[in-house]
Amino acid sequence: RPSLADWLVLQVPVRALVEGDELLLRCRGWKDSRITEVEFLREREVLGGPSWEAELLLPALQLHHSGRYRCQATMGLIPGWQKSALVTVVVQGEHPLPST
Repeated sequence: RPSLADWLVLQVPVRALVEGDELLLRCRGWKDSRITEVEFLREREVLGGPSWEAELLLPALQLHHSGRYRCQATMGLIPGWQKSALVTVVVQGEHPLPST
């Protein structure tokens, strides 16, 4: 049985993110537990929700999208909102093309 901080996990890609990329955030419950009323946050700003969707797509990333993200949701018989651990996302600027 997980600690309270492990009931939810925010999944983000493990690859480097560059301006213009899209970012898919996915909120997952422990052992795929059913989650409802999902919200996604960057720092303390709510980006989406509450909704029944466990995914949020951020298209065309910009440098200001860098920050700490988390999701929170209600889960079945567990009372109250559960929160994932913070995940740091870094968006890098476009690399200039080498001159020839």
